[in-house]
Amino acid sequence: DMVHISHGPVGCGQYSWGSRRNFANGTLGIDNFTAMQITSDFHETDIVFGGDKKLAVIMREITEMFPLAKGISVQSECPVGLIGDDIEAVSKKMSKELGMPVVPVRCEGFRGVSQSLGHHIANDAIRDFVMGRAELAETGPYDVNIIGDYNIGGDAWASRILLEEMGLRVIAQWSGDGSLNELEVAHKAKLNLIHCHRSMNYMVDHMEKAYGIPWLEYNFFGPTKTYESLRKIAALFDETIQENCEKMIAKYKPVMDAVIRKYRPRLENKTVMLMIGGLRSRHTIGAYEDLGMDIVASGYEFAHKDDYEKMLPMLEEGAIVMDDPTAYELEELREMNIDLVGSG
Repeated sequence: DMVHISHGPVGCGQYSWGSRRNFANGTLGIDNFTAMQITSDFHETDIVFGGDKKLAVIMREITEMFPLAKGISVQSECPVGLIGDDIEAVSKKMSKELGMPVVPVRCEGFRGVSQSLGHHIANDAIRDFVMGRAELAETGPYDVNIIGDYNIGGDAWASRILLEEMGLRVIAQWSGDGSLNELEVAHKAKLNLIHCHRSMNYMVDHMEKAYGIPWLEYNFFGPTKTYESLRKIAALFDETIQENCEKMIAKYKPVMDAVIRKYRPRLENKTVMLMIGGLRSRHTIGAYEDLGMDIVASGYEFAHKDDYEKMLPMLEEGAIVMDDPTAYELEELREMNIDLVGSG
């Protein structure tokens, strides 16, 4: 329910914002703006004279065109970083004028070798301008946040169904299908459940220090890892949640077993190479193994040392591990006759 401005040339926003499958509830353009690419459409004159005034005009237009929008964010693209537009000053001024949160995110090029710094900057913007700005009317012992799930293809919805069927109450989703109010009240949760650890580990660490909220990384890829994660989550709550968890696993296990029986005979002993960008290999290894497939090579386009440390124990002896391999290096793997390349 926020409008996000890609402050820069139109192509920047199209590449980063206009091509993702982030699903959200609501009516597009009325109370849901997730799939809309709003750009300040920088041109050469803006580079020369600056885009501050243009940015203020755009924000006024947004409130006229989208009266149900609850807030605005300004996400600076690379040219804006080069010329030094003061998006913080414009955001502060317009927030007072419009009477709504205006969040500046100075994150040109999603900074950092592995995009990690970009995530950190975005997390800090939420911390400084959004978190703790509202209170939850009623709190309970089963309140949790889903953090680091961007609802690409509806992932966060599937996770929420399982957690709520187990008896937990999801008070915030970050940020897939999440609302501004959810982010503002997320500090009232009793547990943070983090999916994409790399993008949001800064935030759960901050919330643990500032609000005393513990966190747990979960994995809902493949039935085996899903059962393990559900039991780990349930173990942090009382017997009621634990009993509900076992009942739910018993309910869905026959469905999952039927899928495995159908496909495993065709996939048994097939070899897989994982070449991953944002998603982490360790999240999907178990899903392939549930189908009887063998992971013979795995790598990342960008990853940190701890990503490899967590992945290595999950691989069989002799598996090849790669860091940002070139096309030439990947060609060397042709001799392995790999059956499937998994990416994401």
